[in-house]
Amino acid sequence: MKFAHAMIRVQDLERSIGFYRDLLGLHETGRKEIGDEATLVFLCDDDERRVVELTFNRDGRGYDLGNQFGHLAFYTTDLDGVIRDVERRGLPFRRSRAELKSRYIFVKDPDGYDIEILQG
Repeated sequence: MKFAHAMIRVQDLERSIGFYRDLLGLHETGRKEIGDEATLVFLCDDDERRVVELTFNRDGRGYDLGNQFGHLAFYTTDLDGVIRDVERRGLPFRRSRAELKSRYIFVKDPDGYDIEILQG
C-alpha cells in the first residue's frame, strides 16, 4: 500500500493555489470538476511523490478547522530563505524553540491551516 494524498477544503481556490505554489513550490498536476458541486486541485512537490488535494465546494458552506487535524509539513534545504520570504509577504509565523535540535517554522495558509516548514 502507498500514500495517495491529503485533502483539505478551501474557501478561495485561486488564493490557496497561489499560497502553495508561490511559498511552498508545489505545482498543479491535476484538476477534477465534480459536476456543479466542487473542484479538486492536486498539487505535488518536485518529485511528485507527495500530494495535497485542495477541495473547493461551491455550495457556499463555511468550514470550521476543528481540533482533529494537526498540520501539513514540508522540508526545505533553506529555512532561512523561507523565513525571509514569509517575512517579505507579511505572513505571521512562529519559530521552533532555540533549545530544540530541529529547526522549523509554522505559518498559516489562507484558510488557517498550520503549515510546518522544516530544515531538512
